[in-house]
Amino acid sequence: MMGKVSVLAVCIASLLCLPLLAQDALDLDGALALIQNDHVAVSFDDAGKALLEDMIAALLAGIGVTDELNQENEDRVMEFEVAIEDKEIVNYLSQAYYTLANVFIDDGDEAESVYLKGKHWGLKSLRMDPAFAAAESADGFTDAAGIAEDYKALYWGASNWLRVAQRHPMQALIAGVPPKTQVMSERALELAPEYILGGSYRALGAYYSGLPVGRDLDKTLFYFCHIVTEDECANCADCGSIEKIANADDYFENRTFIAEFYYMEKNMWAEAKLVLDSVLAEEVGDLYPLMNAYAQENARELLATVEKNL
Repeated sequence: MMGKVSVLAVCIASLLCLPLLAQDALDLDGALALIQNDHVAVSFDDAGKALLEDMIAALLAGIGVTDELNQENEDRVMEFEVAIEDKEIVNYLSQAYYTLANVFIDDGDEAESVYLKGKHWGLKSLRMDPAFAAAESADGFTDAAGIAEDYKALYWGASNWLRVAQRHPMQALIAGVPPKTQVMSERALELAPEYILGGSYRALGAYYSGLPVGRDLDKTLFYFCHIVTEDECANCADCGSIEKIANADDYFENRTFIAEFYYMEKNMWAEAKLVLDSVLAEEVGDLYPLMNAYAQENARELLATVEKNL
């Protein structure tokens, strides 16, 4: 796999990482040490995938999950008892599953299985909040999501859910998945717009670009305007005066998203090439080693399509 980054480098010379390199299997503390700058810090290669899988196993063991639990079954996951003090571990589990499927798994069926698990742990975390559980029971999931307080559970739950929905768009529409995930992303944006360097702006921009019904590229542009510079956004003047996410350019996916979900959808090939070239011209760096290396790999693939249309 391209874009190898040293495990030592991604640990940013932290002493916390030394035990991880010296043992065969991660314990819970070792797994938690792999969350750095809100991201999973593993390398973009087969060793990184294996380490991420070990991280997931350690997180599961940390909350007492065994192989007997069917994580693809929402009811079984909701019934599983987790101590409230372990809620953050559940969030990291949802994040780790999403990262594994998104970055490392090409097979659609296998990826869907992983996203399902991530979705269920995200929903589990939301429902561990008594206020959310009471609101859902009284008013339904969408209303409860609108008052939820855990932006990580909202963000990763919605991210996994949307990836499952992409595989079954008509079923997702019938089940009301789009409005549910939209509210989740909007609430996460309200609570923590800076999380994952504007992650909810990316999520909502891609959401409006990919809707099978109700697609709105003007809204896509509006959300992306918050996470790219004026030089990279040919039409950002259409968004008016907006607040930008600080240091958004440090996270390459902000630029690959506007290329893929806006410029390419609008057949603005020259603009897409400019943005993708800017991603490929930079060093991956130490802040977001996995996701920036992955974004560069994605940029290369997108650029091949763009150049065919120039």
